[in-house]
Amino acid sequence: MDHTDQPTAMLPGDVRMPLLGFGTWQATGTEGYEAVLAALDTGYRHLDTATMYGNEREVGRAVQESGLRREDIFITTKLPPDRVGRERETLEASLEALGVDQVDLWLIHWPPSAAESIPMWREVLAARDENLTRTVGVSNYSTAQIDELIQSTEENPAVNQIRWGPMLYDRQRHAELRDRGVVLEGYSPFKTTDLSDPVLTRIAGAHDVSPAQVVLRWHIDHEIVVIPKSVTPERISANFDVFHFSLTAEEMRDIDALAGT
Repeated sequence: MDHTDQPTAMLPGDVRMPLLGFGTWQATGTEGYEAVLAALDTGYRHLDTATMYGNEREVGRAVQESGLRREDIFITTKLPPDRVGRERETLEASLEALGVDQVDLWLIHWPPSAAESIPMWREVLAARDENLTRTVGVSNYSTAQIDELIQSTEENPAVNQIRWGPMLYDRQRHAELRDRGVVLEGYSPFKTTDLSDPVLTRIAGAHDVSPAQVVLRWHIDHEIVVIPKSVTPERISANFDVFHFSLTAEEMRDIDALAGT
């Protein structure tokens, strides 16, 4: 599939974020580099890393060696909450490790202490205004914590990256983020899901796909960004192979209902 055909979420500043990304947590060293290269070769155009993952150099090397144009790859990295006062220095180290002039999305990885939340957010916004990152957001924030940022700065995070999956589906939380113009990005889609659940196996059978592929498609059909991770080439490929089918409204409702079980 050509990268221009992949469904995307629109972020502020006309930035398009592919709904399907490649997560790199725990993918380090040569194995991490090879996994990212395999993902780019498979067709992924959205990579998710973080300062805390310790693999930005490997991710950057894979990007350089993929032969792809930098502007065709969406790169997210994240700022550890203990870097208050060292935000700019942390991002510059990320850019150097990744071998790029700017990232596409920079997230605060976890909320810092209440007193440090607004100062850190202001520094993140300043980095965006200096074009070190195209867009900015947060990860693992509650709606109340996001409201505090918005009220203090009149700037909405573009994205909130949180644990998500069918068993964690929360219609209200999704709506709260959407109402604030914040894109929901889910991580750990499989770790939070019982892939042997009869609802998922039934729907997978109907489409001749795996339950894992159903879970990824469910995110995409909800317009929720999802970043499955794997270092296994077959799994990397299977996780990307979700664009040839879509779920019916009834199937979506059945999967949504798993959160109550």
